[in-house]
Amino acid sequence: MTYDQFVQAVERKVNEETDDDIAVCIHTAVKNNGRERKGIRLTKRGINISPAIYLEEYYEQFRSGGSVEDAAKDILRLYDEVRFSRSWEKDTISDYVKVKEKIVYHLVNKEKNETMLSDTPYVPYLDMAAVFYVLLEANAYGTAAMMVKNEHLMLWNVTEEEIYRQACRNTERLLPYEFRTMKEVIAELTGSKEDTGKDVMYVLSNTIRSFGAAAVLYDGVLAYIGSCLKENYYVLPSSVHEVIIIPESEAPGREELSAMVAEINAAEVEEEDVLSDNAYYYDRKLKKLQE
Repeated sequence: MTYDQFVQAVERKVNEETDDDIAVCIHTAVKNNGRERKGIRLTKRGINISPAIYLEEYYEQFRSGGSVEDAAKDILRLYDEVRFSRSWEKDTISDYVKVKEKIVYHLVNKEKNETMLSDTPYVPYLDMAAVFYVLLEANAYGTAAMMVKNEHLMLWNVTEEEIYRQACRNTERLLPYEFRTMKEVIAELTGSKEDTGKDVMYVLSNTIRSFGAAAVLYDGVLAYIGSCLKENYYVLPSSVHEVIIIPESEAPGREELSAMVAEINAAEVEEEDVLSDNAYYYDRKLKKLQE
């Protein structure tokens, strides 16, 4: 069974198991870096916001001996946890006053998203771009957001600079940064006790760990990290969700680090999660991140 056939089979099974007031359909979306993903969308009658659930992991489980029925059952369990209980007011989006406190930014790769950026306001940052979203909801499963397009700026009669200033205030407030040692992160993920050895790697993200690489733009954060480490350091864009910090004294050099980032991106990081193949250098005196 191909992936497309699997999606169709799961969509039929989920349809059979849901009430009449929930519509189930196959959903295709172009995600970050131009990657196309196909999954299913469940929409409850009277609610105009609905989650799309992508099925790649379920397909791998199916290929390893799982069943369509098992996938459908788990999707319905997940839907119960992530579904929205109320609608987003349609007229709200046309009123800048009602949305401006919810505008945030994400970082994406500039070159890989040329098509998307052609009709989207953005602020260039190194080889990346800060793009803007209206944050509808944020929780442990990620974010529900609407991307801000050029047409929205015209509708709201605001400039790109105004949107950026607003997003700077909101993103730090709504998605606070989180700076931890790599050992703390690994211990949390594995449930194992922390190694008591020297800390040589750190992780910077936001508290929900969704598009947390944007924390490098937060006012004063990179300078604060430099004061903690008491030296210059490298920033490795491990994904759009976080960056890895390595003190200069513990790093082999920028070329070697960039090669390592590119290799890991190619082998281990989902295409839509790739941020950059470049390692960056933070200079404490200049207070600046550099390619």
